[in-house]
Amino acid sequence: MKKKLFILVGALLLTMTANAQFEANKMYVNGSLSGLNVGYNGKDKLHFGVQAQVGHLIVDNLMILGQVGYQHTGGNNDIPDNVMVGAGFRYYIIQNGLYMGASAKLIHANHNYNDLLPELEVGYAFFLSKTVTIEPAVYYDQSFKNHSDYSTIGLKIGVGFYL
Repeated sequence: MKKKLFILVGALLLTMTANAQFEANKMYVNGSLSGLNVGYNGKDKLHFGVQAQVGHLIVDNLMILGQVGYQHTGGNNDIPDNVMVGAGFRYYIIQNGLYMGASAKLIHANHNYNDLLPELEVGYAFFLSKTVTIEPAVYYDQSFKNHSDYSTIGLKIGVGFYL
């Protein structure tokens, strides 16, 4: 019984801490690793990337985002390492940190490969303090270039700062 009570109190404290972080006019900065050797598509043997995001909560629970990134796609001569820029939004479903996001990314590599990738993601913001989070997420990138070869499902983990 004591263990269940302790877990309940801990969950309530986390919810109360997260509640204040998703208010309008807060800023957000995130650095993340994507792929983590878990990403898969029809062409790549390894998919590993880094991303940086900056966001602004325009209303409670709704954030607009800008992002840049670099991706390494080893084992694939068709798509060399590439850079990415994008924009999107994130909506916090419940006040304890569960979110859904959507974005559009432009990928560019070696002047011979360009692609537009709409992305959907679902993640969770685990608060380590009032402003710092660990954010694991599952994402899906839909390619316009060749749907079966370049569309990707993957996992990313980031560290976020709510200012």
